[in-house]
Amino acid sequence: MKRKSDDVYFVDLFSGAGGLSCGLGMAGMKCALAVDNNKEAIKTFEENHRGVPTYVDDVSRLKGSVLKKILDGKKISLVCGGPPCQGMSTVGEGIPDDPRNFLFLQFVRIVKTIRPEFVLMENVTGLLGKKNEKILNGVLKEFNKIGYTMHVRVMSAENYGVPQKRRRTIFIGNRMGYENEFPLPTHGKSPKLKPVVTIGDVIKDMKTDEGKIFNHDVESANISKSIVRKRVERIPEGCGIRYEEDEKEFLPKSLWLGVDWNTIDEGRLREEQYHRLGRKEVAPTIMTSRHTYFHPVETRYITCREAAAIQSFPNHYKFVGTVSQQQRQIGNAVPPLLAKALGKAIIKMIREKKKAATMQSRVVRHNAFDYEKDLTEDMIPITKFVSA
Repeated sequence: MKRKSDDVYFVDLFSGAGGLSCGLGMAGMKCALAVDNNKEAIKTFEENHRGVPTYVDDVSRLKGSVLKKILDGKKISLVCGGPPCQGMSTVGEGIPDDPRNFLFLQFVRIVKTIRPEFVLMENVTGLLGKKNEKILNGVLKEFNKIGYTMHVRVMSAENYGVPQKRRRTIFIGNRMGYENEFPLPTHGKSPKLKPVVTIGDVIKDMKTDEGKIFNHDVESANISKSIVRKRVERIPEGCGIRYEEDEKEFLPKSLWLGVDWNTIDEGRLREEQYHRLGRKEVAPTIMTSRHTYFHPVETRYITCREAAAIQSFPNHYKFVGTVSQQQRQIGNAVPPLLAKALGKAIIKMIREKKKAATMQSRVVRHNAFDYEKDLTEDMIPITKFVSA
């Protein structure tokens, strides 16, 4: 007898405000526990996931006996989250005593305690860089030691209905001998896919079904510095300043940035400044600072609601805390629609129980750092994955 999707329980470690749980819930899963030490983020989680148990403390304090009591006999199919992995290495017999390993090892401890069928982990794209090869191998080694075969690749949120070019390294693993499968893109440039969702698509209507708009404090999004406001007024929609020619095209000399373009690396700013978003475009990665991007046509920063919409949070999802705390929660979140796609893929694997051809962990690095590359062209069969 096939399991029903609403029987699929998961535990969300490092849950933050609940972007991952929100998307997995959309896919038909149920959150059995959320763990985070950020009190305001957990307040947001509890506001939007009523009745779900939460644990607000350092994950290292979550003992097995307490965990068992909270889960109350539920069969947990998935443990998910985004622990930091920067200190991982395979030097020697084990991993070095790097404090950055601590939270990742706690993630592994919880997985070992619960023994879910599946593990889902997300991290920065840089984890797949050559300079971090030992770190990546250390991560895979720790999961392999407790019986999980892992597959790893970079996924881009824009390919799953999120109006944002947010790329993340995604780990999917299981201990059941099943074939790990990533969700196929639903949006992209191919005529076989839906068109990408744009910023304009999501900010044109941010009302709930009751006609309310949450976390949309336009006054707090006003620009306080006069010179910044004057510069932004002159930036066209979808544009910003990164090169000297941008500065000369958009600004009069009296508003120039004071940059010596001849001395900076590659003759360009590391990050684009005074970036107005474009309504017909997909946004860059939404950051934790509310001062990163400006509204497409109004002379102000984007509000928390607008940032949340670009992250694909539903309009009814309400954030708790100060404006800066809300923005940090939003910027740190996994886009819910990306999480939904991952959740559906995991439910499909649980139902189909397709046996893997090999138990070797695998990694896809191809095009991971080519940010002009459409990753929909890179969703190749698992048998062609490059071995770690």
